[in-house]
Amino acid sequence: MTSPALELRGVHKSYDEGRIEALRGVDIAITPGEFVAITGPSGSGKSTLLHMLGGLDSPTSGEVLFKNAALGTSVDLDTYRSQDVGFIFQAFHLLPTLCAIDNVQLPMISTNCKRNDRLARAKNLLEEMGLSQRMMHYPNQLSAGERQRVAIARALANDPEILLADEPTGNLDSVNSAHIMEILIGIQKKRGMTLVIVTHELEIAHMANRHIRFRDGRVEA
Repeated sequence: MTSPALELRGVHKSYDEGRIEALRGVDIAITPGEFVAITGPSGSGKSTLLHMLGGLDSPTSGEVLFKNAALGTSVDLDTYRSQDVGFIFQAFHLLPTLCAIDNVQLPMISTNCKRNDRLARAKNLLEEMGLSQRMMHYPNQLSAGERQRVAIARALANDPEILLADEPTGNLDSVNSAHIMEILIGIQKKRGMTLVIVTHELEIAHMANRHIRFRDGRVEA
């Protein structure tokens, strides 16, 4: 039996000294190369769940595991976030003072990757995203769809095994949303990556291998 790429075991997450329970005993196992969509109403805990999977936040109790090793103890969080997992956000989070190719290079600066190699990899990723003519443009010179494609290229910079996307089409029109999903699914299949997407859109959820529904901090049966 294949070991999970990611797993949550009895994960609870509370805030405000326990008065707010974002996650209430979550158990989820995600296999390598699986495309999982997570849906649920606002405040259901789905973004908190994604932050747990990405090592951006730690559980109040329970464990988050990457390849059967616990994040934060057996797995160094800085190494995990920089090398093993890539993030895509609704708001893009590109640095406005850097052009596209420099934004894509950012995650590689903390690695041993040489400058020329960083530049070549960023160039190749932007070409893969169909942005060969936009590499020197700044975020405010790009459309929303182009900015999200730059953000995808940045998420792939260190060749992670896992791609986590929080409402990646939330700021896009229907045409750009379809294009971004085509890119993400193509990347997932081509690279054999594990892809987890949090979304409000059922149309996107139906594209996934598995659809997990969240409500009140729990997985719905």
